[in-house]
Amino acid sequence: MEAKERMERLVETLNEYSYQYYTLDNPTVADAEYDKIYDELVALEKSLGYTLDNSPTKRVGDVVLKGFNSVRHLGRLYSLDKCQTKESLSAWLDKLVKFCGYMPKCSLEYKFDGLTINLVYNDGILQRASTRGNGLEGEDVTQQVKTIKCVPLKIDYKGLLEVQGEGIMRLSALVEYNSREGVTPLKNARNAVAGAIRNLDTKVTASRKLEVICYNVNYVEREFAKGCEMIEFLRSNKFKVSDEFELFDEKAALIGALDGIQKSRDELDFLIDGAVIKVDDTSIREDLGYTEKFPKWAVAYKFPAQETTTTVKDVIWQVSRTGKLNPLALVEPVDLAGVTVSRATLSNISEIRRKDIRIGSRVFIRRSNDVIPEITGIAQHTEESRQVEQPRFCPACGAPVTEEGVFLKCSNAKNCAPAIISAMTHFSSRDAMDIDGLSEKTLETLYNEGKLNHFVDIYKLQAADFEGIEGFGDKKIGNIIGAIEKSKDTTLDRFIYALGIPNIGKKAAKQLADEFKTLESVRNATYFDLKALDDFGDIMANGLLDYWADGKHGEEVDELLSNGVRIAEKSTIAGALSGKKIVLTGALPTLKRSKAKELIEQNGGEVADSVSKSVNLVVAGEDAGSKLAKAQKLGIEIIDEAQLLVLIGD
Repeated sequence: MEAKERMERLVETLNEYSYQYYTLDNPTVADAEYDKIYDELVALEKSLGYTLDNSPTKRVGDVVLKGFNSVRHLGRLYSLDKCQTKESLSAWLDKLVKFCGYMPKCSLEYKFDGLTINLVYNDGILQRASTRGNGLEGEDVTQQVKTIKCVPLKIDYKGLLEVQGEGIMRLSALVEYNSREGVTPLKNARNAVAGAIRNLDTKVTASRKLEVICYNVNYVEREFAKGCEMIEFLRSNKFKVSDEFELFDEKAALIGALDGIQKSRDELDFLIDGAVIKVDDTSIREDLGYTEKFPKWAVAYKFPAQETTTTVKDVIWQVSRTGKLNPLALVEPVDLAGVTVSRATLSNISEIRRKDIRIGSRVFIRRSNDVIPEITGIAQHTEESRQVEQPRFCPACGAPVTEEGVFLKCSNAKNCAPAIISAMTHFSSRDAMDIDGLSEKTLETLYNEGKLNHFVDIYKLQAADFEGIEGFGDKKIGNIIGAIEKSKDTTLDRFIYALGIPNIGKKAAKQLADEFKTLESVRNATYFDLKALDDFGDIMANGLLDYWADGKHGEEVDELLSNGVRIAEKSTIAGALSGKKIVLTGALPTLKRSKAKELIEQNGGEVADSVSKSVNLVVAGEDAGSKLAKAQKLGIEIIDEAQLLVLIGD
């Protein structure tokens, strides 16, 4: 008993020292003293035969994993809307003022350039760490993250908690790492983090001295009135948070502070690619809501991309899944933002002509949003410069090229190999039919072997079709066949998105599924039905109608269904709230927002994010803001929580 108590005291002491050193950057003990206590703890653990959950010895990084498991986040991890000019940021802030009737307090924070890390705690103990993935689920990297010394293994808060942060490697740590003998130099801090977190050998992760800067509570069984309260909650539970967190209620002051961050960017010991502006009041956040991709109450201001010059060596044309010919510039390799760039995107032939881009000329090149290299203009023409020729025939199949507006298109797209392979790759992707193992390379191999030509051919594949193809063993074949079988059970929005209908992305597919419920109803929707959907313009509506007008598309869909694809179509629940579109606003006295939404949907109602003429009912709680005012203006019926419960008989 005495030894156990001694162990607990040692763990507590060492964790406090680590917190002072790694989180607060304020060491309070010499390394030799820390090492002496650490060695005593190791000896105690060995003699007692067990280790406490929050022991610092768990951070050694001596685990080699076999692979990554997929895990689902407790709450969705959204992306951020972006703006790149002061004018667009000013316009975004003006929208806030118009929505609220005044300038709400907004926080200004660093936008760290690293890798998103999600941390889950329960009963005060770190249960799981994962990457962002697609926002709904990511890869389990718990063992890797446990090696990061500023991530607490144990916290005071005992409820279920999900914390979002950014994994970073300090530039000084990068320099120190690259100076070691025998290591392959890391090119930049951002890639160093991603490579370390996704390395199956946790010793590699530990060797890079990473940090996680936490900035958001993604799920918690309590509520915060302000974003600053959330940051203080994180700080009080010993998470590492950014020193850069300021509140502003004047636009000019906020933009001025943003300029200061941008000017001091090169002085920081870590990478940032911009700053994040968030509305601080969480009730206003709820009223503003979300789009399919990002919250409407936050925006990322992206700093100007780094730019350099290089020479265009050639321009090639690639065939997309819709048959469009996309130009791609091959350039002299150049280092840009820590990455060697040898290719750059070109929008279309009209853009090439407008910018006067020529083969052999020196051009300005930048990484737009620090991701996609693009040519922004001409630096200098040379004696070797020559015009980019507009192709008259498809480079893949030789069919004549047609013009559709500013785009060039293969006239034989349905039989053009790159278009077919690209379409099937999209069909099999995670957000579509989610067929694990059917990569673009695998699909190309199967196409070249004569096994695939249409979507439906995927569902006709058998193990025998892989026999004799190099690189396909029994296990791999079994996994692919299993993934194909699993994918047959899908949802309506995934299926619509998988078809690759021009201009119908994930958000539009979800809208169609939510509104029309069944595939048959989507196929029979009229132009006026489609135009009635929010943000559904002429291009999207006509694109969908044109798609179904081509009878071959309908035949292919029917073949998919007859070959086992089963769509879990949206069903209409009969109940006291059937046919009613309802908006929730403000804090309800006893129900959490998620529970109120669940009750409404269980009783046949539909919960909408914003107030419009199509809304039948608004449930208002305390501190209801602009949504309540708009509902009053439109004459929409307004009730409270008690009246809602009476309506559903609860």
